[in-house]
Amino acid sequence: MRVERGGQLTTLAPPKGRTARPAPSERLRAALADLDWILLVAVFVTAGLGLFVLREATSDDVVGSPDYFFVRQSIYVVAGVVVMLMAARWDSMELPRWIWPLWWGLLAALTIVFLIGTAGGGATRWLDVGPFNLQPSELGKIAIVLVLAGVAVERRAHLSPLAFSLTLAAIAAVPMFVIALQPDLGTGAVYAVVVAAILFLSGVPWGHLAAGAVLVGLAATAVLWFLPAVGIDVLEPYQRERLTAFVGAERDSSDQGYQLDQSTTAIGSGGALGKGPDGATQTQGDFLPEHHTDFIFAVTAEMLGFVGGAGLILLYGLIVWRGLRVTAQASTPIDQLVAGAIVAMLAFQVFVNIGMTVRLMPITGIPLPLMSYGGSHILTTFAAVGLLLGIHRRRSHLTS
Repeated sequence: MRVERGGQLTTLAPPKGRTARPAPSERLRAALADLDWILLVAVFVTAGLGLFVLREATSDDVVGSPDYFFVRQSIYVVAGVVVMLMAARWDSMELPRWIWPLWWGLLAALTIVFLIGTAGGGATRWLDVGPFNLQPSELGKIAIVLVLAGVAVERRAHLSPLAFSLTLAAIAAVPMFVIALQPDLGTGAVYAVVVAAILFLSGVPWGHLAAGAVLVGLAATAVLWFLPAVGIDVLEPYQRERLTAFVGAERDSSDQGYQLDQSTTAIGSGGALGKGPDGATQTQGDFLPEHHTDFIFAVTAEMLGFVGGAGLILLYGLIVWRGLRVTAQASTPIDQLVAGAIVAMLAFQVFVNIGMTVRLMPITGIPLPLMSYGGSHILTTFAAVGLLLGIHRRRSHLTS
């Protein structure tokens, strides 16, 4: 505070025991300086591209309402930004007291889907919230990241490596089992990747990760081939088609094989610079099913060509790079685990979704982050980005 003494202005120090509160403009300037702007810009550009492609791809999908999907997705993005800002302010030091409430809350949300959930596409995964649908298993990705990171930090020093690995695997296995019953194999695979990332960052022996991969492979082999051969069908027919059609889609008469064939046709027809929204015949002619969700990358490549598809991949590479940087510079072990698991989750979803559209991976129903239509995955992705921004901010405070 400045006062006049003897005709001169003098600055008075704040009273002892009290600190001067920064002016609002200074607090805003400090908050903006702490942001990872490269990550934030990459996320917003990707989300903006997703809105553009979605609007052009779905303009004829709903008669009389050309902007139906675009408007709803815009609402999801705005809500996602709000969730991101809230997640960025969350303090990881509060996590230990939230571990088990989060875990039990996740199980309750997954279970209640069977009672009052909405069925669609042969699965029951959604809850009706007014005019929108929410998918608890999708939102639960953030919950399982936080739960496993918190348990890992709490138990790592008190358990043997084997007991530690089994404990984290068991904690994740319960919600994964419920998700498998919905059925939703794609989201269950994302949970498995989160477990692997937490174990890797916690420094467990490589043999544990290798053993887990072998067990997953054996289980997949049994579910796909051995059990059906003896008359036990674990998967729905469409799920089995999804997992096997990519091996030879051009010779596959199933719906899943048709989707993959149309996807590669759309990507190839885009050429170097794309055919534009009006010339994207595979999309506009509705030859490419699920063009607003699972196969949004094929739509992007048809409209914008190799340049557009490669640009989108570069944007994801930028997001992953900034996430890895946040992970490497995290100020606490729990922040490092959360950031690393989020990066693994996002990178896996991008790899599987794009790999699916070019026939390198089976169809799993995993959405393309920030691009595919859907409120739950948009909220989840923005929440994940918010956590990364918060971890970056805390590191900046410590080094400033």
